[in-house]
Amino acid sequence: MRCSKEATRLQSNKAVIAFHIFFILFSLLFVLPFLLIIAISLSNEEDIMRLGYRLIPEHFDFTAYRIVFENPDQILNSYMITGAQAFLGTFLSVLVMSMCAYPLSRTAFRWRSPISFYIFFTMLFSGGLIPSYILITQYLHMGNTFWVYVIPGLASAFHIIIFRTFFQGLPYEIVESAKMDGANEFRIYWQLILPLSKPVLATLSLLGVLGRWNEWFRALVYIRDEELYTLQYLLQRILMQAEFIEQMADVMPAGYGENFKIPTETVRFAMAIVAAGPLLFVFPFFQKYFVKGLTIGSVKG
Repeated sequence: MRCSKEATRLQSNKAVIAFHIFFILFSLLFVLPFLLIIAISLSNEEDIMRLGYRLIPEHFDFTAYRIVFENPDQILNSYMITGAQAFLGTFLSVLVMSMCAYPLSRTAFRWRSPISFYIFFTMLFSGGLIPSYILITQYLHMGNTFWVYVIPGLASAFHIIIFRTFFQGLPYEIVESAKMDGANEFRIYWQLILPLSKPVLATLSLLGVLGRWNEWFRALVYIRDEELYTLQYLLQRILMQAEFIEQMADVMPAGYGENFKIPTETVRFAMAIVAAGPLLFVFPFFQKYFVKGLTIGSVKG
């Protein structure tokens, strides 16, 4: 009997070890592409053209990073602009959307259905780019200002609906108990609802930061001052300039274009590392809430 128990336990341990090995190897599939991007960004352009992409560079070359950081003050300023608009915009956005969703989650709110339909309607139709440009630049006077990154995107109809769905899943008895103790609606929202909503707050905050960090279209349309360029738009301009110089070098007479050769392929991957690097340190802080937050929309319609 004792031998059979030990055999069963040994067999169980082998199965656990096998599962661990499988998932470790499976996890490496997600790490290898990132390592490949780093390797390509540190490779020599001629080696890539001759040998293709390799996980271990034939020759290490930092030319791509020297091109990206040719003007370090501008890169640092774009980092500051991008970080400020991403985190400030996300904080204000989450605050505004949660405050909008809270009354919509209350069945006693009289205008709940019309306002919910109005918010949903904006997911189907929008004003378009030209009316939005006229509104933002000529009426709100936010063109070529920092606030054009923050204010126009404060509310997302889809995220408001997610907030409302999560709030509806919270026990209503908590609200009733707080009312019996004399708490008003804002105190209930601020001291009870928000602390219980960490999964949805963390999930939508992470999605908001990711979206705003990768923002470049607003800079293209509304920004003319180089001091207000976001990181993504600045990197795009650097890449376009590098590709233009590369094209000019190709059409120049033989012997003259060699001095203008720029490693555009490795520059692309170096830009990916420069742009994505900071967010790799942000995600672990949201990870424990992120998985739970992904299932919010399936709890209640």
